[in-house]
Amino acid sequence: MFNWTIIGGGIQGAVMASFLTDSGVEPAQIAVIDPNEEPLANWKHCTSKIGMDYLRSPFVHHLAQSPFSLDSYAKKEEFVKPFFGRRKRPLLQMFNAHSDTVLTDRGLNQSWIKSRVSGIRKVRNHWQLRLSDGRLIDSRHVVAAIGLGEQPYWPEWAKEIRSDSPSAVAHVFDRDLDTDSIKGPVTIVGGGITAAHLAVKLAGQEPGNVTLLKRHPFRIHEFDSDSGWMGPKNMSRFQKVNDLAKRRRIIRQARHRGSIPQELHMNLLHLERSGRLKINHGDITHAAQTSDGLITLYGDNNVLHQTRTVILATGFIQEAPGMNWLEPLIKDHKLKCAECGYPVVSESLEWCDHLYLMGGLAELELGPTARNISGARRGAGRIVQHAL
Repeated sequence: MFNWTIIGGGIQGAVMASFLTDSGVEPAQIAVIDPNEEPLANWKHCTSKIGMDYLRSPFVHHLAQSPFSLDSYAKKEEFVKPFFGRRKRPLLQMFNAHSDTVLTDRGLNQSWIKSRVSGIRKVRNHWQLRLSDGRLIDSRHVVAAIGLGEQPYWPEWAKEIRSDSPSAVAHVFDRDLDTDSIKGPVTIVGGGITAAHLAVKLAGQEPGNVTLLKRHPFRIHEFDSDSGWMGPKNMSRFQKVNDLAKRRRIIRQARHRGSIPQELHMNLLHLERSGRLKINHGDITHAAQTSDGLITLYGDNNVLHQTRTVILATGFIQEAPGMNWLEPLIKDHKLKCAECGYPVVSESLEWCDHLYLMGGLAELELGPTARNISGARRGAGRIVQHAL
């Protein structure tokens, strides 16, 4: 019997585990269930794949409960250029090293269980989780900290090309996509931060053979929602809104979807001027592939672009994650969900007795930053304050 079980070992789950141990919970009483080999494996894989150098979030957003832990770590380890800009955005390499240190120092590696949750049910006064390998895990408290990472969005035209030629089109977050070995001509579809980082990386590998194709002008924002959402400035008003449909509208309007920070924008323009990157504009409606493998991308009846390989940086399906194993629980316990399909949780993020939600699953309570490191810290803080 565990005291706490965390479903998901990404940023959200790692923050939760760290906050628990910092609040006195022994790592032997914590289980972290995740299909990867180690904590933050998917985070490291994805950020490395797109060539990210610095995080978008400021230096106070990390795994440890103390907000200045990363700043102290940077001074002690003497990283070269550990932060970028006035917000002190951390070097990814340093952030990852600090994260590993936080988890190792707290003994949380022993809490790791490599598997997937396939079901959950209440057994007397505790929860029982069924894993994909048949094991059963009993726990007094459960925190679901899963994200949208396994729900990549594929436009219909891309699905059709993939069905005929699987190697011609891929999503940037396909697990087996190796961006280090891609040869041009290649086209990246998307205009957000993932597409921009990948364009910079590939333009360095295949200069002149990379095209960034986006459907809207660049959206320049420092963060993916205004900084007021990281604290009480905007959140205090959000908490006073009782209409869940209105909360959903506020979240959608507050998020700067498909946006990039200013310095990344300038980098793209520099690459374009130097001829290493092409930037095209257009909304793809359909595509066709010739017998020699050339892909033609169309906007209505106009040819937008021709390429050999397409990489989608089109984000994720916005449906609530984990519903394949949460739906029976919702039915059995009559748990509340909003019209958008996302759970309705309490201020402490409790959805049912001793069952808590974090990340996107709790965004109707946590607001627009729920999926970010900022939201992970806020969510873990609320759970710890309520339960311990």
